[in-house]
Amino acid sequence: MNESAMDTARQPVRAERRGPGYWRVTFDNPPLNLYDPEVEAGLVRIVAQLEADAEVKVVVFDSALADFFMAHLNVGRTREFGDGMPTWFDLIDRLGRARFITVATIRGRARGIGNEFLLALDVRFASRENAILGQPQVGMGIIPGCGGMQRLSRLTGRARALEIIASGEDYDAEMAERYGWINRAVPDAELDAFVDRFAQRIAFFDAEALVAVKAILNEENPPPTGESLKASYARYSQLLARDSVQQRFQQLGQATPDMILDLELNLGERIGPR
Repeated sequence: MNESAMDTARQPVRAERRGPGYWRVTFDNPPLNLYDPEVEAGLVRIVAQLEADAEVKVVVFDSALADFFMAHLNVGRTREFGDGMPTWFDLIDRLGRARFITVATIRGRARGIGNEFLLALDVRFASRENAILGQPQVGMGIIPGCGGMQRLSRLTGRARALEIIASGEDYDAEMAERYGWINRAVPDAELDAFVDRFAQRIAFFDAEALVAVKAILNEENPPPTGESLKASYARYSQLLARDSVQQRFQQLGQATPDMILDLELNLGERIGPR
């Protein structure tokens, strides 16, 4: 990786070296930053390149879209991800075990698999004014199937995780910080400089010491087991396959782009009574 950027043309995911040992990965899949097969393929390529570079110490993930960090899974293309979403679960396992530290800069909405991606990273900082997190699946008759329940409960505790998931509501950055969901809510105008300083500071330090810190913390706080994740995804798939749920998604598929955008911007409010 001798170039300052891994991607020269516009890609749904791109990576750029910001300095020695410091890389930034940006999601850019308008209009909603859906997690679709192209995004997954981009992540596979980028993660493999980062793993191959022993000099990488810290990787920051952000979004090029102001309103969406990552809206959610592109459910209409679920079959393209393979039975049980093997690539997704391999990716988040590799990021958890990677020698580099992973950091999120969160602006806009991160719901469903978008939030589940954030939960799989090491550190999360969010815009106080412009970040919204949620697991809205219950409002559609399904459940988080990509690790959200296991990882969220480890951060927030069982009761708060149950509140978040069972309500399907949106949570702002201040509440997410209070719940332990994110590390810190930062004023939007200061967020980029804050995260950049944090990442540069990590990149300055000794690589082997950083590797040891992450490895020991992983041993003391092990990630969810593969069997637990498989069981959750199987239950998610069973719920998704029900006729009543499929009818809901078919109705959404008939909505106009303006209607879909309004729904996605206000999903936590729209999926249930107020």
